Amino acid sequence: MRSLKLLSALVLIFVVSTLQAQSIKDKLQGSWKSKKKADGREVTQLLLVSGDFFSLTEYASVDGDFISTKGGSWKADGDEIVLTVEFDTKNADQVGEEETAHVKVNGKNLKSESEYLGSTGWFNLDKGASTALTNPWLITGRERDGEITRRTGDSPRKTMKILTGTHFQWIAFNTETGEFFGTGGGSYSAKDGVYTENIKFFSRDKSRVGASLSFNFEVEGKDWHHKGKSSKGDPIYEIWSVREIPAE
Repeated sequence: MRSLKLLSALVLIFVVSTLQAQSIKDKLQGSWKSKKKADGREVTQLLLVSGDFFSLTEYASVDGDFISTKGGSWKADGDEIVLTVEFDTKNADQVGEEETAHVKVNGKNLKSESEYLGSTGWFNLDKGASTALTNPWLITGRERDGEITRRTGDSPRKTMKILTGTHFQWIAFNTETGEFFGTGGGSYSAKDGVYTENIKFFSRDKSRVGASLSFNFEVEGKDWHHKGKSSKGDPIYEIWSVREIPAE
């Protein structure tokens, strides 16, 4: 009888711990925004969490002047979250490192206590919104000369898109060398097969801030087929695949 009670207690602890971890993961999903003053200007901090991946970007609120971005994967660990850094424009030496953060979600408000994320209050931008594209993605295919070339996401050189219910960010980086190649993001919509990006920051060319680009899209299984024209007017056909943490 004592063994049965002990077993029941252990099962209960496991179930409660699992539900708590799931709750943290569910509550953190989405777009979170905060503002601060730095160097005499207002800076927007945009935190995107989609699936097992996150990004934290800073840009000037007035003109979208890009300042920095960092991110990678994350997981819940009790009352804390553990972040595995994959890119960091301010400190490439952080790539591959793990950082911990204590976070608390209260409705649409998020409070973080962390050297890495900062001690910041955030508010949610998504309000529960979700689309067919709400996921983290890796580019796995591209049309060239009329042929689709596919690749896996195992290479250290990656181009990732993080989409919440209302916001997006693409990031090109190398997890092996710590190199960063570029990023851009803002708000988006995805409806009736049309995906539209509204650019709020762009690390390579600030003049693109404020532009909107529309593409045709279709989701087939875990693949997103993305067709249209680039900001330069060149035709593009890309395939993005849902990015997931490999099972241990």
